[in-house]
Amino acid sequence: MERTAAMPLPDGTLLRVATADDIEAMRDVERDAGRRFLGFPADTGLHEIAADDPPEAEVLAAHIDNDAAWVVTDAGEVVAYAVASMIDDDAHLDQVSVRMSHQGRGIGTILVEVVCDWASSLDFEAVSLTTFRDVPFNGPFYAARGFVEVDEDRCGDELRSLRDHERYLGLDVQPRIVMRRTLA
Repeated sequence: MERTAAMPLPDGTLLRVATADDIEAMRDVERDAGRRFLGFPADTGLHEIAADDPPEAEVLAAHIDNDAAWVVTDAGEVVAYAVASMIDDDAHLDQVSVRMSHQGRGIGTILVEVVCDWASSLDFEAVSLTTFRDVPFNGPFYAARGFVEVDEDRCGDELRSLRDHERYLGLDVQPRIVMRRTLA
């Protein structure tokens, strides 16, 4: 997808490559999407995820500079985004976030497919990600889109290091897993 091109989606939104002008809107989408974790009982520890800070502006800028960031807009407002990178010679889906008002419309699925298409275009063999195993809009969502759980012992050094970092940050309030989708 060209940096300036926008692709209309079936629900009337537009998909395009992210630019530096989108960074604060992407951070706001992340904050809004995180509120979904407030729907879980307090004793699950998932409420803490809702309070997490969004990615730093510099982190999102690096994804944008690497042509690995996409946004979905509705009437000019950023309502969703995805960012990707490379880990252990695979593409890695770092984040997909959709504003609460736009969830359930297939936007997350479209962004996952955009990342997989991007990875294929760069000749990656697979896309990896880390996520909560049992949260319906995490592990089961990705499993329905062709991702399978990978034992951490079978992961490369960089992916194991990422999981160690997630544990250090306290993200393991519920079981987290590595998932991978092989690309055709």
